[in-house]
Amino acid sequence: MKKNERKKPLIALVTNNDDDVYCFRKEIIDSLIKNGYSVLISCPYGEKLKLIDDIEYIYDDPVIDRRGTSVTADAKLFFHYMSVLKKYRPDVVLTYTVKPNVYCGIASHFLKIPVISNVTGFGSVLQKSGMIRKFIMTLFKISFRRSECVMFQNSTNMRLAEESGMVKGDRLLIPGSGVNTDRFPFIKYPDGGDGINGGKVVFNYIGRILKEKGVDVYIEAAKRIKKKYPNTEFNMLGFIEPTEIHYEKELKELEKDGIIRYFGSQKDVRPFIALSHATIHPSMYGEGMSNVLLESASSGRPVITTDNPGCRETFIDSETGLLFKGGDADSLCNIIERFLSMPNEARAEMGARGREYIKSNFSRDIVADAYLKKIGEILSK
Repeated sequence: MKKNERKKPLIALVTNNDDDVYCFRKEIIDSLIKNGYSVLISCPYGEKLKLIDDIEYIYDDPVIDRRGTSVTADAKLFFHYMSVLKKYRPDVVLTYTVKPNVYCGIASHFLKIPVISNVTGFGSVLQKSGMIRKFIMTLFKISFRRSECVMFQNSTNMRLAEESGMVKGDRLLIPGSGVNTDRFPFIKYPDGGDGINGGKVVFNYIGRILKEKGVDVYIEAAKRIKKKYPNTEFNMLGFIEPTEIHYEKELKELEKDGIIRYFGSQKDVRPFIALSHATIHPSMYGEGMSNVLLESASSGRPVITTDNPGCRETFIDSETGLLFKGGDADSLCNIIERFLSMPNEARAEMGARGREYIKSNFSRDIVADAYLKKIGEILSK
């Protein structure tokens, strides 16, 4: 579509992977189209994009080394964004994840295109070494200070940005990416025992296979619990990051030993949630807002997670889930044993309360409406 053929305002949605588009932004895209906007989606091509074939949009396929630190690669990405933005001249740009937030944000500012930035989490950035962390945070500051609005998924990240002078203008706290409570409906809780007698008790880890996500803690807990409670099952779903390829061999060995069942990346996690009794999310440093926890709780499953930003907001300890100390396998094992000691009816009730908590506080409609309102304000200026 050429610029001069366009009749509708064009909104560009820029992120770093197809999973982010389909799993977390689809309802926003649907709302934009429903409300008379055209949409440009910029992210590296992936299989999840096939799942939105029914949507009409302009597609851009950038090359993004998501975890790399190559100056050359990042410079190429910046100039790619400059080229795409010059070609299509979107009316508003929505950016997500680190490199799109920084490089597409700065490119948009150069071209005087309004930007709404979304902070999906500072966790991994804050764990970088001193100079690298300082450099990345400086880039955030350059980008965010000129954004029309910066949306934060948890109050901890928002407070950090404010105290560091990263944001000067409009900012908004939203409930993460929200969750489509219709797509993740309440699912009847399965029968279950105590890990030794009666029915099996199934735990899921759903997420990238990445050290900072706490997979080592999850694996260590699985090893210990399986010895003491043989009628438990520990599943892992998610793709192995290229930088963490050593997990491939480890997971194969753990499967062989009957400790872990690894299912790789899944297009649809709902069947796995349906068979589970709880989702364990052992994030080491925090998230923007954990979609895994939102989806699991929306489905009526108790969550077991850490007191880190983006995790603690998704549940009420001892009511809709259980809390353990991040990075501490002893703490996780203690909480799993507490969960196993609960009657299955009490676990089911915990999951049901979690469903109601999510419906009241984390519906994706809340997020979509926030974007529509902010875009309308920008375009009316």
